[in-house]
Amino acid sequence: MSGKEAQLTQLLQPTIEAMGYSLWGIELISPGRRPTLRLYIDAESGVDVDDCAQVSHQVSGVLDVEDPISGEYTLEVSSPGVDRLLFRPEHYLAYVGEIIDIRLRLPVDGRRRFKGPLLSADSEMIVVSVDDHEFELPLRSVDRAKAHPRLEIGQGKK
Repeated sequence: MSGKEAQLTQLLQPTIEAMGYSLWGIELISPGRRPTLRLYIDAESGVDVDDCAQVSHQVSGVLDVEDPISGEYTLEVSSPGVDRLLFRPEHYLAYVGEIIDIRLRLPVDGRRRFKGPLLSADSEMIVVSVDDHEFELPLRSVDRAKAHPRLEIGQGKK
């Protein structure tokens, strides 16, 4: 998480939690001239479009007052979805045993991309298996990580 994303998390998390949601993560993406601030929210009962609209409205007010992003930007509020981005160490712990897709800022063993089962995780390191080889990857080096949980598909009614 960048310094700006950490600052935005500190600023917005209390408002989002006061509304009954959890802040899953924040992405500040700057393609071209107009950056995008993307917030991922979650709730025990799930998140729908109305929830995202309510959070967007409240967060917009906080951002207008505090003005942490200079210039124009786009605000997006979304649920984390099934293929969740992983932001914090506790996110990784919840997906041990699942397939994750990782992109690193700097290469480890000559590669920056890893996709395979997450074998273990702690506050500083994750271990992923790729092609029958285990890679220890420092969390501080992760640029982006996404979980691909197994979906159980029922037999349906007969």
